[in-house]
This record gives sequence, structure tokens and C-alpha cells, in this order.
Amino acid sequence: MITLALVRHAKSDWGDPGLDDHDRPLNDRGRRDAPVLAARLAQTGFRPEALLTSTALRARTTAGFFAEALGVPAQERPELYGAPARTLLSAAATSGARQVMVVAHDPGMSVLADALSSGDIGAMPTCAVAVFTWDTDDWDVATSVDPASWTFDSPR
Repeated sequence: MITLALVRHAKSDWGDPGLDDHDRPLNDRGRRDAPVLAARLAQTGFRPEALLTSTALRARTTAGFFAEALGVPAQERPELYGAPARTLLSAAATSGARQVMVVAHDPGMSVLADALSSGDIGAMPTCAVAVFTWDTDDWDVATSVDPASWTFDSPR
């Protein structure tokens, strides 16, 4: 069985207009929401073999909360920063793991989650978690057929 958890980074801080986008931290709401969603996901029993994250500060910080709650280290992947949906899915598929979490950004996250849910998810709010499961151990099959099941959780 293949499981893919998509996590859009938690709410970021726009308070310093001179700060490079890559370096924006989480704001208070983001620092509050991320551990809550991470704990809720941990309660489901999901444990990724690989937790991949964008190198942006807000994504790395979000991933850190999930890494702590799930007991798995985060792996930074530069290609996930601002990545389109196909790159996000490809990173998961080529990770060498069957249970994968990807922490990244919109619009790629929403596009991928919406496509995998056959249009049911729409836009993923910040810190949203979508988990997709396929009844196969082969990523080539998983990336070419609809998931057998999926769940969605968000702070709102």
C-alpha cells in the first residue's frame, strides 16, 4: 500500500516586506496550528518512511512540527520550493518510500490535492493535511490511477 500525505505549510508572517520570500517565518497562527495538525495526524497512526520538505523557512518549520509528532526526520528538497503538482508527486514517487509526506507550497499543493481527490478538495488552506492511499506498492501504478481512499484535515 502506498500512502501520500500532502501538507501545505502553516500560515506565514508577512510583517517584514524586505524579507526574501524563502526566508519568511511562520506567524503566531502558524506556530499554533502546525503542532495541532501534526498531533491529529499522529493519532491516525500514519508514520511516513520519508518526510520531504521545501527549503523555505515556513515549510521547514512546519515540517519540524510534523517530524517531531511522527518521529521521523525531515529531508529538505530544494526542488519543492514553489514546485508544480507534477514535481511534488514525482518527489514522493522517487523517494524510495511507500509512506511519504510532502510539505510544500501553493499553488502546487492545491492543484495536486484537488486532482487526487477528483476535484473534491479545491484549495488547501495553510496547514491543511490531505492523505491519499493506493492499494498498490508500485508508485508507477499509484501515479497513474486514482487513490483508493483519501482524508482531509485543516485548522479551519
